[in-house]
Amino acid sequence: MKSKNKTDESAEFPAGFFQQFKDKESFHDFFNSFYKKGIETLLQAEMDAHLGYLKHAKDGYNSGNSRNGSFEKTVTTESLGDIVLNIPRDRLGEFSPKIIPKGETISSKIEDTILGLYSRGMSVSDIQLQVQELYGLEISGTTVSNITEKIMASVKEWQQRPLEPVYFTVWMDGIVMKVREDGKLVQKCVYIVIGLKPDGIKEVLGFWIESTESAAFWMTVLTDLKARGVKDILIACTDNLKGFTTAISAVFPETTTQLCIVHQIRNSCRFVVYKDRRLFCNDLKLVYTAPNSQVALEELEKFKVKWEKKYKYAIISWETNWDNLSNYFEYPLELRKIIYTTNTIENLNRGIRKYTKTKTQFTNQNAASKSVYLSIQNIELKWTQPIAKWGIILQQFAIIFENRCRLK
Repeated sequence: MKSKNKTDESAEFPAGFFQQFKDKESFHDFFNSFYKKGIETLLQAEMDAHLGYLKHAKDGYNSGNSRNGSFEKTVTTESLGDIVLNIPRDRLGEFSPKIIPKGETISSKIEDTILGLYSRGMSVSDIQLQVQELYGLEISGTTVSNITEKIMASVKEWQQRPLEPVYFTVWMDGIVMKVREDGKLVQKCVYIVIGLKPDGIKEVLGFWIESTESAAFWMTVLTDLKARGVKDILIACTDNLKGFTTAISAVFPETTTQLCIVHQIRNSCRFVVYKDRRLFCNDLKLVYTAPNSQVALEELEKFKVKWEKKYKYAIISWETNWDNLSNYFEYPLELRKIIYTTNTIENLNRGIRKYTKTKTQFTNQNAASKSVYLSIQNIELKWTQPIAKWGIILQQFAIIFENRCRLK
């Protein structure tokens, strides 16, 4: 099904996605179910707009009209054939849905819109304008708002879902978004955690939104992970936020913390003038690419002798954080590559910004949550295979951490 909607030009399923379908029937059933869910969500939103209140809202029962269950209706689609939908009805019999006009066939364009709605985060005005201009259906802003608000139920369910008892590695980082709050535009930090499961596949464990990034709130995040079933994290990869390692140890005392080398290099370069950076970084590379921690310490001492007088504060940070910067030297090369940097989560952050780049600000925190959630769902579609060289890395984890891996 090829969409003509410019907004969805980049929406592609990953190569391995379709391999789950063993025959034409299973493929057809999947899209039937997906499409049916989307249409019925739209219908419920239209009913909300018609009645003037959301389902289960306490202040809506005195409106003079109310819901009266639903009835089944078979509609014909151009590409999916006949689909049985549950059409909501009101007690006064006044509800006439626009998305399913009587006797009309739903075009493939609307099918694409529904699929796009569930695979891309769109603003209320964008959805309203799209439906109005392309399909000739006048859907009110209230209807569109109700549709997108329904996504929050999925967001909350996803954020509260049970997690694996052990994650071999977690990557933690935050991104900043502008959100309107109490009439003012404020910056909010979106805390994000990715976990590496025992099968070698990555999983976004959740996201949390708070005013600023702090070690204290990261402790809240880690406590939430523990409450959702996480009993152990073998290695945690983080940036050099003050107090971060202490927060991790307080919740998961056996976890090894590895500070991101790339973040550390960036922090050091802040103190270095442009003309010296290339040589400075070349000398620093001898430290973090050393074959083991002993050689790395020797190279750090040489580095200190050469640069300390000129860039003292760039050196102090390496010495102060060395214990948590050098942990990766204890592991084999294959394992080092996945833990010495937070690139894994920074790639996710770039993906989220790609999907939200048209939104310079969000009307409220819920709008930001919906957008981040939908972005993550799209990105995770591509995470169908274990990370590179997983067989070797799994053996390394099993040998180093033994029973903590909980391999069956």
